[in-house]
Amino acid sequence: VKTRFQLQVGSGGADGYSSIGDCFRKIIKNEGFGTLYRGIIPPIMVEAPKRATKFAANEQYTILYKNIFGQDINKQGLSILTGVSAGITEAFIVVPFELVKIRLQDKGNAGKYNGSLDALTKIVRSEGPLALYNGLEATLWRHATWNGGYFGCIQGVKSAIPEAETPNGNLARNFVAGAIGGTFATMLNTPFDVVKTRIQNQAKGSVLKYNWTLPGVAMVYREEGFRALYKGFVPKVLRLGPGGGILLVVFDTVSSLIRKHVLLERV
Repeated sequence: VKTRFQLQVGSGGADGYSSIGDCFRKIIKNEGFGTLYRGIIPPIMVEAPKRATKFAANEQYTILYKNIFGQDINKQGLSILTGVSAGITEAFIVVPFELVKIRLQDKGNAGKYNGSLDALTKIVRSEGPLALYNGLEATLWRHATWNGGYFGCIQGVKSAIPEAETPNGNLARNFVAGAIGGTFATMLNTPFDVVKTRIQNQAKGSVLKYNWTLPGVAMVYREEGFRALYKGFVPKVLRLGPGGGILLVVFDTVSSLIRKHVLLERV
C-alpha cells in the first residue's frame, strides 16, 4: 500500500487511491488478495541482516566517534552522528532488495515477473547487474535521516523519562522511546523515500524523470505539492512507529541475554 501511494503521481485518476482503505479495497477487488503480499520475499530476506547491521554499526561508530571526539561529546549529538553513519552503512545492503520489491509491487508491472527470483533475473539480464543499485543515493538519504532521527530521538526521550526500577518498566521505557523515535524518523525520511521509490521503479530504456534525490524532492513538490512528499506516510508510520519500539525492546533484551549467558560462558 505504501509503495502504491508513492508511485501514484497526482491523484492517479479514476483508478487512483484516495485512502488506505480505498487502496486495500481496490487491490483486493481488482487484483486479488494475494497481491497484498507481492514482493514479500525480498523484505523477509533482508530484514535480519539489515537490523543486525543497523545496531552493530551504531555501536561500532559510537566507539569510533568517542575515541575521535572524546568522552565528553554531547550524548544526543553522538547518537545522531552514529545513527546517520549506521544508516549509510545499512543502505548499501538493502538497495537491491528494495529495488526488486518495488518492481514487483508496481501495478504497472503486473504479469511481468513470476516472483522475486524471476524479477531479479530479468532485471540483471535486461538492465545489467549495476541496475540493482539504482537509487543508492536516495537510499543513503532515506536511511541516514531515519537512523539519525531514530537514535537521536531515543537518546532524547530516554533522558526525559526516569530510569525504570523493574525489568518490565525498562521494557516499557524502551518501547516508548523506540516508538517515538520510529515515528519521528519516519517524519524526517518520507520525502526521500517517495523519491527513492520512484527512482528505483524506472527501468533502463525508459525516460528517467527522477535521477538525484534533492532535485527529485524539488520536482515532486513543484508538480504535486508538499503533501505529495508524504505519500504513503500513514501506512509507513503505522509500521515503523510501533516497529521502532519493538525493534529497540528486542535488541536490548537479546543483547542482555547474550551478555549474561554467552559472553559470561566464554570468560
